[in-house]
Amino acid sequence: MVQFRIERGAVNDVPEIDIDTLEQVLIEGHPLVDVREDDEYIDGHVAGAVHIPLATIPDRVADIPTAGPVYVICALGGRSARAAEFLRTQGLDAINVAGGTQGWIESGRPVERSRSTD
Repeated sequence: MVQFRIERGAVNDVPEIDIDTLEQVLIEGHPLVDVREDDEYIDGHVAGAVHIPLATIPDRVADIPTAGPVYVICALGGRSARAAEFLRTQGLDAINVAGGTQGWIESGRPVERSRSTD
């Protein structure tokens, strides 16, 4: 298992988009990775988001599409920024979603709910 240490503090050179832009890139078919914990994802997530909890990102890099940008979301934007930073060190064009799922919900956009993350 790859060790993955999440550092607190500034996230270097990670591009980010807002919720309005996320809606557009999803329409265009770009992938979205949700790095929240299982219970958060089950409670509600952006439709089409692939669930890969933050702690498992290093072990699942191969599961993330590499043919273009991949957007990363969490609850507010902090965890996804750290995940995007890591993914960028692995050569992926990872972009953080500022405002996260909470911003998506607060904007009145719909979420999907799941019974499990399988």
